[in-house]
Order: sequence, then C-alpha cells, then structure tokens
Amino acid sequence: MWRPFYGFQVLLLRKGNSLIRKLSLVFASAIVAAMAAAQVPTSPVHPALDAADPVAQVRAHRSWEYGPFVNWGTGLGNRDNFKFFFTGIEVGKVLTPVLPAKAFTGQFELAGNIIPFWQAYTPPPHVQTFTYLGEPFQAQVGGGTYTGVSVTPVIFRWNFLTHSRRFQPWFQAAGGLIYTTHKFPPDQLVPHGTPGGTSVFNFTPQGGGGVHYFLRPGRSVDLGVNGVHISSASLGDRNPGVNASIQVQVGYTVWR
Repeated sequence: MWRPFYGFQVLLLRKGNSLIRKLSLVFASAIVAAMAAAQVPTSPVHPALDAADPVAQVRAHRSWEYGPFVNWGTGLGNRDNFKFFFTGIEVGKVLTPVLPAKAFTGQFELAGNIIPFWQAYTPPPHVQTFTYLGEPFQAQVGGGTYTGVSVTPVIFRWNFLTHSRRFQPWFQAAGGLIYTTHKFPPDQLVPHGTPGGTSVFNFTPQGGGGVHYFLRPGRSVDLGVNGVHISSASLGDRNPGVNASIQVQVGYTVWR
C-alpha cells in the first residue's frame, strides 16, 4: 500500500478511537446523571391510577424506559437512491417533574441507543460526472451495501403533557456516531491507493418526533420519525455526506 495513504488511515483510526472514547464518556456521564436523578423521590400514584392511566404512571414515577427498535430510512435530494436499515436497543430516563411551558408543558428525558447492526444500500459501482475547476470529468465511483455499527450517546427528549391515557407524544434532538467497514458514502475509485474523500467514521446530528402508545401499564409500542444528517466533519479530504434523510423507527418499550 502506498505509505502516505497508510499514514492517513492510521491517523483516521486514531481520531476515530479518540472520538469513540469521548462519546463513551458522554454516554457514561449521562447514565450516571440519570441514575442519580432516579434516586429523587417521586409522587406516589394510587394503584388504581396505575392500571387505568399508564401515561400518568410513567409521568408520576419518572420512569426508566428500555427496549428494542428497528429503523428504515431513505435519503433525500441527491441521495434519494440511498436506503437505510438498522436495529438496536434504546435506554432512557424521565428526569424532571412536569415543567409548565404553556403549549410545550411536559417533562425532560435523557436517553441513548446502541445500534449493533447498521446498513446503507447505495447504487452499485458506476461512472459519475464530476466538476473540477469548472471542468467536467468522469470517474468510477464505488457503491453497494455498507455495513457498520452506531451509537447515539445523547438523546434530549421532551415528553409533552397529555390528558390521554394511552398516547404520549414527544420530540427530540440527538447526535451520534457511525462506523462502517468501508468508507461511506461511496467515493471515487483510484487505481493506486485509497482516496481520502470520505471516512469510515460519520456523525449523525438529528431531530424528530413520535409517540408512545401504551398497550398496558409499563408496556408501549413506539413510532418515531427523524430527520438525520450524515457527515464525516471533514475527516476526509472531502465531506460529501448525506445532507438529509428521513428515518422511520418502530420499537417496543418496557417502563420501570
């Protein structure tokens, strides 16, 4: 392998390991803070209310939540031929009592998730036209299926106050990290060495909303929709990324 590219890969790997350590520290700190908050006494709820109103039960107890989810998504704009599928486990904790904010009255929840299986489906390798210094040229571009893992260590979620006994709506903002076994998104292929245009590490700032539907006390099915941006933060020479994608998430949650 050409040594300059080897040096670039070593540098990228070191940066990635540092990012993972930092994100892991943030995730651990968030869990510690949530556990500390869990020790704060909460208002008791009458057992009859628990059975009749699962949403009020979670609200009063400031419950923990955890459970699996699956996600399907599609890119937008010039990435509308990109598709995504992944599955993982999410953990969260309602941290505050109900905070008055008029139409936005609700509770703050801190959560995070781990995605051990993450895939992106892109067009197969093909020839694509690019522009350099105003002049068009054609180059071979990679493609196919990209596999990796992802972690979202910080999810800031706001659970709206509702009078419903079954539905709990929410919105959120979050940020995560993806590692793929090959550089994503697909990049130009060169005959000697590996181009540095994209990266095996990408960040995922995101935001969206959804709803929990309680089947019974302590159990809900969940539907969420997120807008996700995928970017390497210029870890490579270029940062083509995926400017926007829509991700639809379905999950099952246990509340404690």
